[in-house]
Amino acid sequence: MDISRRFNTYIDIPEVDFWRTFCMEQGVLRHFEKGEDFATVGEVCRYVGFIKSGTLKYLAFSSDGCEHVVGMEFAGEFVADFPFSFYGTPSRVSITAQLPCDIYCVSVKVIAERMRDDRVLSDIIMHSTEAVFSTVYDRYMALYTRSANERYRDLINRHPDLFTLFSLKDIASFLNITPTHLSRLRKNL
Repeated sequence: MDISRRFNTYIDIPEVDFWRTFCMEQGVLRHFEKGEDFATVGEVCRYVGFIKSGTLKYLAFSSDGCEHVVGMEFAGEFVADFPFSFYGTPSRVSITAQLPCDIYCVSVKVIAERMRDDRVLSDIIMHSTEAVFSTVYDRYMALYTRSANERYRDLINRHPDLFTLFSLKDIASFLNITPTHLSRLRKNL
């Protein structure tokens, strides 16, 4: 798939092969039911994971308690509160299984300890952090520079089966529009 077409563009960096192999060889395959948290807001995330199957959503909460979908992850991608968990920082989001998931999980503590003495691993984490930042920053910029219609079209072009994996409400939240507005956009395509 062309890099411009990927949903989570961080997946195209060379370090992804390291993380995939590391998680599959060093990790424990864990199952998460729909609605179960991989990470919980206010707590330090315990794992970095490679998603064998399923989907997850990243949820931020406004002061009134409303949840907002700020990210999505799919099979063949990674899930983590990256890089904050390596430094013992409590998560600002909850990462919740949208569908049942099987995830190869590696303890953040193991990675953090190894990172202190392994310069190569530290460099991999630095490059991975830059890639995640770039993905998030591109989405942030799109909120200010692209119309809701453009963001919707881009999202669907990148992941045509999104509505089979996530609810209309979650997709609208990710696009930062109302479900009614999203329904109108869908009708007009």
